[in-house]
Amino acid sequence: MSFLRTMDINASGMTAQRMRLDVVSENIANIETTRTESGGPYKRKVVVLETNQNNSFQQILKNTANKNGSSYGGVKVAKILEDQKEGKPVYDPTHPDANDEGYVLMPNVDLVKETIDGMSATRSYEANITAFNAVKLMAQKALEIGK
Repeated sequence: MSFLRTMDINASGMTAQRMRLDVVSENIANIETTRTESGGPYKRKVVVLETNQNNSFQQILKNTANKNGSSYGGVKVAKILEDQKEGKPVYDPTHPDANDEGYVLMPNVDLVKETIDGMSATRSYEANITAFNAVKLMAQKALEIGK
């Protein structure tokens, strides 16, 4: 595996983790949103990641054995799904979105869960940066050998 492919894999990881953090930020920003364009409260969004390789394990093994680097790996955002859990009803008869009984259906966003997801995305991003910098340092040291 070449240095550039390794950097591409780390860059794809950083891009995916940045997207996760963007979605977490959106969820937290909408923690009080009780009315959306589609009607009803905001629904929590979740990022689904998948491998960037479309080949089977057998094909990857063949490519590696033949030194045919047709797929480099990495990760990509497959889709962003809405969490289908119901929001919790909160009693607030003065709220404009309250029903006849005085309850408002709040978004299904849990601040603690979002904070943990954000921390996880940040740590994963940092791990990719560390690996990226390690590969960069190895490349620099390899170039110094020729001096």
